[in-house]
Amino acid sequence: MDGTTRGDSMTMAPEQAAWFSDIFGRLVANVEQVLLGKTFVIKLSFTALLSEGHLLLEDYPGTGKTSLARAIAQSVQGTSNRVQFTPDLLPGDITGVSIYDQRSGDFEFHRGPIFANIVLADEINRASPKTQAALLEVMEEGRVTVDGVTHPVGAPFMVIATQNPVEQAGTYRLPEAQLDRFLMKTSIGYPDHASTVRILEGAGVRAHDTVVPSIVPAETVVEMAALARTVHVDPSVNDYVSRIVEATRSSEEVRLGASVRGALALIRAAKTLAAAGARHYVIPDDIKALAEPVLAHRLVLDPEAEFDGVTASSIMSQILMEVSPPSDRQAV
Repeated sequence: MDGTTRGDSMTMAPEQAAWFSDIFGRLVANVEQVLLGKTFVIKLSFTALLSEGHLLLEDYPGTGKTSLARAIAQSVQGTSNRVQFTPDLLPGDITGVSIYDQRSGDFEFHRGPIFANIVLADEINRASPKTQAALLEVMEEGRVTVDGVTHPVGAPFMVIATQNPVEQAGTYRLPEAQLDRFLMKTSIGYPDHASTVRILEGAGVRAHDTVVPSIVPAETVVEMAALARTVHVDPSVNDYVSRIVEATRSSEEVRLGASVRGALALIRAAKTLAAAGARHYVIPDDIKALAEPVLAHRLVLDPEAEFDGVTASSIMSQILMEVSPPSDRQAV
């Protein structure tokens, strides 16, 4: 297919969906060379990227978060930066600063590490709320403003932020309004036995030395993201998402349910997942597959429910069982 016609129509054509699915599959397989046995997490990561969203990973150290970010960037011929968040990190350390040049007599802007296609924000909850807010502002706006001058971060652009669920001492919990800025939250987790054996067989190669081949240029990713927006969503699927979101608000164990932003995020991600499956329309199974990673982190649980061991994930599972999906005939 030539690149001039893919995004022109209002609704994605079946052949465009096939093109999208082929590249998506090759991207996932490429990254899986580095992150063995984690196909679903890699699919979620590329779904977030192609939905123009950001990803939050809550995971233990040593599960391959940095390798994931680097492999995604290499696959799309993009740049990647890693920022280790610490309590003394300042907003300018991320966004960049203006430095006075004595020779020219002008202030010159020096870009921070946020200027990359894939940015790994490691242990984001260790930074002060002011620094967290600076990062989240760039995530939302896609640009940095310093001394009244706006600097776009470019496209594609995705932040993969991590949190360590074990060590909470000296951390600053992300406020709910800021958690809402992440399209998805998931975890990589430890590899299964077979994948661990394969990793150990390649123990002679350091993870940082592994380079995966590029599959497509960054411009193609931007094109795919635009194309994903044209996937058809039937009114019955919109109604299904609306009922799921309403159920999060009416649950007795939830103090604050998912917002309209959460519902929009779910539809956006479902469009990308549908295209990844070579479909030009969303089906209820797309919604079911993404409801937990897209909505669970947006819920604020009742303290008593949390004390009883209830989790946002378990609530989402219960809601998906209780809220009936539309029939396939309605949704297509």
